[in-house]
Amino acid sequence: MKSKLRKILEDLRWRVSASRARRARAKSKATFIGVTGSSGKSTVTALLGHILAAHRPTYARVLANTFNSLVSTLYKRMTQAGEVDYVVFEAGASGIDTIRPMAEMLQPHVAVVTMVRLEHVARFRTLENVAVEKRAMVSALRPDGLAVLNADDPYVADMAAGAGCRVVTFGMAETADYRVTDIRAAYPDRLTFSIHWRGGLLQPETPFPAEHFWLPTVAAVATALELGVPPDKVAAQVATFQPVVNRCAVLVTEGGPQFILDAAKAPWHSINLALDMMAKATSSRKRIVLGQISDYAGSTKKYAFAYQTARGIVDQVIYTGDNAHRSRASQTDRDSGRFVELRTAKEVSDHIKRTAVPGELILVKSSSSLHLERIALAWTHDVKCWVPVCGKSEGCHTCGLYELPYEQHRAHVMRRRRAKVWRQFRGLLGGGSS
Repeated sequence: MKSKLRKILEDLRWRVSASRARRARAKSKATFIGVTGSSGKSTVTALLGHILAAHRPTYARVLANTFNSLVSTLYKRMTQAGEVDYVVFEAGASGIDTIRPMAEMLQPHVAVVTMVRLEHVARFRTLENVAVEKRAMVSALRPDGLAVLNADDPYVADMAAGAGCRVVTFGMAETADYRVTDIRAAYPDRLTFSIHWRGGLLQPETPFPAEHFWLPTVAAVATALELGVPPDKVAAQVATFQPVVNRCAVLVTEGGPQFILDAAKAPWHSINLALDMMAKATSSRKRIVLGQISDYAGSTKKYAFAYQTARGIVDQVIYTGDNAHRSRASQTDRDSGRFVELRTAKEVSDHIKRTAVPGELILVKSSSSLHLERIALAWTHDVKCWVPVCGKSEGCHTCGLYELPYEQHRAHVMRRRRAKVWRQFRGLLGGGSS
């Protein structure tokens, strides 16, 4: 009976919050921008928010890309923090018909679609189903809206048909409104490229270590330029952007390795992009840590395919996690140290600390479930949370509790919540807060 009543109350609170969010959206005079796509949307959202913030007051919601997050964005943020001129929201698809409700509530003035790839394979099954899902953001645009679409992806380019609003495209295609050429990146040299558009030529300098970041960069740049941000201001903001945590973010340690952390997502289509980045890097010693590959169709032979490519690029490949044994590495590679199989992040961290060479480059590539960012964090922090799988969806940087053993997390969070409630209570009584 209690559980049933609790469920009723939770449902009622949710309905009230959603209703308030819709009212807040209806009252707002901001320009709303919805960003979606199988990959690159977090970087587009963060970079576009960074560019627009130098132009006018902006709020960007990055990584938290669910319907619940949208409700929180519209209700809590917009009613408590005052009005802004731009709201940039990243919309992620977790299954069939998950973007449409977000698009209908967001009522975007601008929709940005990066690419269509087969992720969440068990739910979507086909690229066509993914494309239908992403199209929902474009379909929600008003006649005076703007769709910013990837001209190189046929599934995205097809969204222009029947859009019923203005469309601009970006990509390497000759027909793209924002055409990209001269793409170069070879870490430590960062990504540069040229954008040809109706306003002339723009050659932004970026902080990204890999070539494939040209796509989210030009998507954000094209959107900002279409919204009236001056080209010189756009270029300046791109140059000062800090990459999203765990999306090829670089960590240079003092006297130790340089890490490229790509530990938030690892769909199969991203593996070759990461390996290409390492192949072009000019560091004298290179290693790759590969954890969990996610969202792929077919057998686990993909771990063996990845290893065969990686072994020809770097000095050592380290596999970790439940699929670490699937590399099919030869005994010769194991004996020589070219391949190392370790089951946990802690074991990998200990191994790297024993064998690290100053200045070497280490790529950490995995889906988020293993939280392999701890391997790099251990060089700058006293990491004590080494549980193999914690079940938390946010990364360790967001969680912030990696310097506490996992079994102490719950008690720490409860103490923090009680302290917050106590400060609020003292404030109500006029006693102020510390």
